[in-house]
Amino acid sequence: MELSNKQQVLADTLKPMGKVLVAFSGGIDSTLVLKTAMDVLGKDNVLAVVANSELFTNEEFNKAMALAQELGANVMGTELNYLSDEHIANNTPETWYYSKKMFYARMNEITAEKGINHVLDGMIMDDNSDFRPGLVARNEAGAESVLQTADFYKDDVREAAKNLGLKNWNKVASCSVSSRFEYNTHLTIAKINRVMAAEKALRDMGFAIVRVRDHGEIARVEVPSDTLVDFAANASVINNKLQALGYEFVTVDMAGFKSGRMNEQLDEATKSALMA
Repeated sequence: MELSNKQQVLADTLKPMGKVLVAFSGGIDSTLVLKTAMDVLGKDNVLAVVANSELFTNEEFNKAMALAQELGANVMGTELNYLSDEHIANNTPETWYYSKKMFYARMNEITAEKGINHVLDGMIMDDNSDFRPGLVARNEAGAESVLQTADFYKDDVREAAKNLGLKNWNKVASCSVSSRFEYNTHLTIAKINRVMAAEKALRDMGFAIVRVRDHGEIARVEVPSDTLVDFAANASVINNKLQALGYEFVTVDMAGFKSGRMNEQLDEATKSALMA
């Protein structure tokens, strides 16, 4: 299907909805949903909600709030205490389901308070071919992935966003910091903050795409393969920065950056069961 046709399906999907809540992360997918919803329904019929929590940086939350305001959206922030759920705090293989269950429950609470009938998220077609237990929680909560309805893949989203002049059309995707830890690791604020600080230090050095996988005393750093030479050239500085944060050993993953790397710990039977 041509992109123009997908955009028309998206608009046609939105038109009968009346008032909608857009779960807004500041990423390009939810930005496209928010922008299109405002264009189709009018800004007064659209509420962007940005969730802050201990598993995402305050910087990401603040940037998302600012971007929604810049787009002219009505926006509100909400707080989620993910670590209050033992499945999430212990980073079990079910953590993604329970975090999304809490997330969508809060979105539904807000729609009930505001008299809104639809919760929209930024899920795209690519998410259907990945390990996404959160899709089960989405379905249970009745949230709607309008980009999937319109058959949008990541390339479609970026092209549409670029054509609309959205400044974050090529933004690097972010992810819950729980993904930096091995499954069945008990998460604490101290552990989470250490990973966040390590990744910020590396981003400040110019490594825009980076993951610091936490293995206790070892920091295993993932950067795109084409930046490994630059990473090695700064090895001493990087080692010092991360050791100052409490890591005894700092390593680089020679396979490069790969989103969802920790999911490789799970066998296919486990993944299938969690997606059922």
